Amino acid sequence: MDEKTPSVTNPVENEDLALLTQASRNAINRLVRCLFAERLLEPNALLWARDGRQAWFPLWASRRVLHFTDLHLAPAGTLRNRGQIEVLDGSGARQRIDDPAALMREIAPSLSITTAPDGLEHLLRDVDNSMRNDMLARRERERWSAALRQKIAEAGASGFLAYLEGSLPPHLAAMTLDQWGALEGHPFYPTWKAKPGLPPEDVAALSPEFGARVSLRIAALRSNWAYVEKMPHVGSYSEWFAENFPDLWRDWTKGLKARGKSPGDWLPLPVHAWHLEHFVRREFAPEIEAGVFDPDGPEIATLPSMSFRTMLPETEAPRPFIKLPVAIWMTSEQRTLQGKSIHMGPRLSTLISEILSKEDDLRSELEIFIEELGAILHHPDTGDEHPGRFLSVVYRNTDALARKDGLLPVTVAALLTASPLDGRPLICELIARNGDECEAAVAAFFRAYTRIVVRPALAMYLLYGIAFEAHQQNSTILFDKGGLPRKLLIRDFGDGRSFAPLFKERGYELEPFSRKGILPTTFDDDIALVRSFVIDACFVCHLHEIALCLTEQYSLTGDSLWRILREETEAAFEVLRPRMLSDAFWLAEREAFLEQPWPTRSVLRMHLERYRDYRVEHRLPNPLAGAQ
Repeated sequence: MDEKTPSVTNPVENEDLALLTQASRNAINRLVRCLFAERLLEPNALLWARDGRQAWFPLWASRRVLHFTDLHLAPAGTLRNRGQIEVLDGSGARQRIDDPAALMREIAPSLSITTAPDGLEHLLRDVDNSMRNDMLARRERERWSAALRQKIAEAGASGFLAYLEGSLPPHLAAMTLDQWGALEGHPFYPTWKAKPGLPPEDVAALSPEFGARVSLRIAALRSNWAYVEKMPHVGSYSEWFAENFPDLWRDWTKGLKARGKSPGDWLPLPVHAWHLEHFVRREFAPEIEAGVFDPDGPEIATLPSMSFRTMLPETEAPRPFIKLPVAIWMTSEQRTLQGKSIHMGPRLSTLISEILSKEDDLRSELEIFIEELGAILHHPDTGDEHPGRFLSVVYRNTDALARKDGLLPVTVAALLTASPLDGRPLICELIARNGDECEAAVAAFFRAYTRIVVRPALAMYLLYGIAFEAHQQNSTILFDKGGLPRKLLIRDFGDGRSFAPLFKERGYELEPFSRKGILPTTFDDDIALVRSFVIDACFVCHLHEIALCLTEQYSLTGDSLWRILREETEAAFEVLRPRMLSDAFWLAEREAFLEQPWPTRSVLRMHLERYRDYRVEHRLPNPLAGAQ
């Protein structure tokens, strides 16, 4: 080639390189945050420059030093890496770290724990898979954003949220936002997009962050092989299904009769299409052969929610969510649906509904997605439900999304996800609706937001011992036309924790679920595990992340939003004090939320130790303790 002839670059290759660079940076930044938060690397060992941005971390085991060019310390001991990472050896030579695997191998000898023999390699495989899926998702997000910008412009809408409100029924607008918010994932999961073993085309076809549509097969399970749990207002399983899915019920019964079977002997059981073809037909071949399970039946198109395996039928009129097992490994767990979820979802829904019916103030702040009905494969002779974790279903009522009051439901994770219009988090579009985004307006918004989350969450916990897993995926906020938060909407009670002495003292009952090998969720002796559930999900993974986001977006100074969070938490405790069972209990809980370190799950450590303990926790510096 003539040396004056310019080289031709491939736009696709450039795009791939940019996406890979971003995915690597995302993975490294998540790892840095987790490593120091979980004290796998001791944050107090960091040596800071005077500018408060550069920092050095000594790796004594290898006589090397990590250099962070831009490391930011936020409340709760949150370390956010915004620059480059270099490693310096004894001679002063520098080597830049651009790959998460290189970072983990560099720091592995200095970790504060002993990993499982294959723990590091398993983590690196999952991080690599997560990065590849991250690249896929962000490429699709660019295409999806461009299409939305065109539609929003054609509609003349003032924003993304306004466009959805004006163009879709409330339940489908809410579900579009739920899928939109699936891009970033849990703030403390270093392997947030890992789906090992799932090829890229299936990742795109099945995952909510791609705006996926997924078919469910309405198969059939022998009724005497099913355990059914239902709320008191539900009649029989079949009656409920026929009422809520009339077209499917008609086609399902017609198909059974055509195959010479009596519908009265069977129950309709939805099965995820991928799960059916890649797992159920193989693993449940004996049950199919024996006439216990019939895999044939009609299908329905659904929208997978942020949880991947909770599906909303894509119908003009709202139909119940369908939560299913899918034998896919995601973020280090296989997404089964255990007996605990089938038994406890309707039971807790019943208990919470009874409480709300008698608590006017609480009902004005809180709504729930009730889980009306669940079913699981249950051996009629042995009672064994363990195989049923792969053949089960929970139905979740969607009435809370079918709004007629003008309120817009937004899943919290979507609030922190970039808008297709300006790239800012969607929460900024809501704040901007009042025409003012000054610091005082942002603070007022956050105060209102914090109040509608903290008050109902603490009331249910402190008065009734019920812990909501109110993290970004399970929490939906109802916003009015002016962009102000009005109500908290909570979902997913299958794993909800509760403290029996509190609700029993107030005259309520809850039948607990107990099975060998399955962690309990109802406790009688120690409230600590219930409390940590509230703090971890609601305060660490939700409110703290909202405060971080707004502080960064609006360049707020200091810990002003954490002061507001403290004030609103204090106010919630004061309101509830007269109703608490004892002053000693009130004081102890107030100390735990406002002063003591916050417990949260050690996800990276669990991964490195290959999940030998699913309840290992670490403690974060309480950001409310000094925010006075």
